[in-house]
Amino acid sequence: MMLEAVDVRKQFGSQMVLRGISLTVEKGDVVAILGPSGSGKTTFLRCLNFLERADSGTLTLDGDVYDLHTAAKKEIARYRKKTGFVFQNYNLFQNLTVVQNITLGLTAGLGMGRREARTLAMDTLDRVGMAAWAQRYPLQLSGGQQQRVAIARALARNPEILFFDEPTSALDPELIGEVLGVMRELAREGMTMLIVTHEMDFARHVSNRVMFMEGGEVIESGPSKDFFEAPQQQRSRDFIRSIQEARQ
Repeated sequence: MMLEAVDVRKQFGSQMVLRGISLTVEKGDVVAILGPSGSGKTTFLRCLNFLERADSGTLTLDGDVYDLHTAAKKEIARYRKKTGFVFQNYNLFQNLTVVQNITLGLTAGLGMGRREARTLAMDTLDRVGMAAWAQRYPLQLSGGQQQRVAIARALARNPEILFFDEPTSALDPELIGEVLGVMRELAREGMTMLIVTHEMDFARHVSNRVMFMEGGEVIESGPSKDFFEAPQQQRSRDFIRSIQEARQ
């Protein structure tokens, strides 16, 4: 077991958003978190990286245990050195060049020297096919290119696990493929990933596990092949059927 979340709960006002979610991730897993809008997928992912404070629950990474509600800033900083997070809307600094967006996190966040950080940044940009755009600014790039830079920024920190929050949702249809292509390559390389996504083909063919959520609860969880070919729960079958009908 690499990462384990146990009984994660979150409430906004009177609305219970997460009702005791648990998940175990093994090294090399690509876990797709699926479900209709409002099911709690993004909130769960954000809680796992302390972008939201859960009301309760524990998180274990490499044997270190964190309380999702009370973890101190130093604990969170230590945890985040082992993780990377890719947002829906890139979250790049518009006043910095592509390469500066990556080196900033390495020098300010990890204490790396500027020369070493730049070398690593360029190597990582090359890995996602963006080295030629290193001196451009984010607004000079397409959405797909910006998202590849965001992935490079997360990768440069050499994370043990990557979190993706609907990484293609803000993209035009013709740009989705270039981002999913990078993610497919990461999966082939053995990167551990936890991905909130509406890309069903990607979830079916690239992820090895699926967690299907609705109403803040896990409806079904298991191997991707089993989920898509023989779902156990009626709600899961209805969800897959609705996706198939929407494509026709």
